[in-house]
Amino acid sequence: MPTIPTLTLNDGFSFPEIGFGTYKLTGEEGVDAIVSATEAGYRLLDTAVNYKNEREVGEAVRRSSVDRSELLIATKIPGRDHGFDEALASIDGSRERLGIETIDLHLIHWPNPSVDKYVDTWRALIEAQSRGWVRSIGVSNFTSEMLDRLDDETGVTPAVNQVELHPYFPQGELRAYHRAHGIRTESWSPLATRGELLGEQPIVDAAAAHGVTPTQVVLRWHVQLGSTPIPKSATPSRQRENADIFGFRLTDDEVAVISALERGRMWGGDPNTHEEM
Repeated sequence: MPTIPTLTLNDGFSFPEIGFGTYKLTGEEGVDAIVSATEAGYRLLDTAVNYKNEREVGEAVRRSSVDRSELLIATKIPGRDHGFDEALASIDGSRERLGIETIDLHLIHWPNPSVDKYVDTWRALIEAQSRGWVRSIGVSNFTSEMLDRLDDETGVTPAVNQVELHPYFPQGELRAYHRAHGIRTESWSPLATRGELLGEQPIVDAAAAHGVTPTQVVLRWHVQLGSTPIPKSATPSRQRENADIFGFRLTDDEVAVISALERGRMWGGDPNTHEEM
């Protein structure tokens, strides 16, 4: 089983360099897949209210042979729960569904700027952290301007910003902002359109050069950019393969040529206009 390295967030807590995504992992099969992931070495489990599988994640944690203290459970506040009181109720509801006292990382799922309540929602996360309901707090799909506003109006900088990030959309400017402000980048959809991306020549060439798979090359690319990818797979062998990316290193030229595949967002989720309730 590979050992996944960790780094330290701006709040002093440790955070893995690769995590496990649970989107669409529901029911008993979902529980089994999440248990398998913990036994394959993953310690960060990423869910959300809108994934409708917080209960499955909590059950998997209870069934896992890995001690709860070693696992980091992350979830997210949906748009319909924006606002101070609403967000506190949402956080408490997630604690109940997960069956845990303290959530390790809680994010705002989308900023929903037309509603304009994400600052109040952020204040609720700060309050939840002070109550011990949440350990680390962060956001998802926020722009640098939105992050500036959180900092300016509350004085608290998110520990994490989870965003769409893959070789077709490497988010260079936003990653530079994160580095400058001590925010950890986290990548959702890290493999983009998997079939197409994994056939790209720079990725195929790097895989051959290092004796690894194209998937491992892409996930290693994320790590070397300074981002935590959260791939999802229900297949134990693929889970282990995805986590086994710390025994090789891409060259600077390989990272650059993979980044040059940039073409833009794949899913149309522009944080300035996208609304998700």
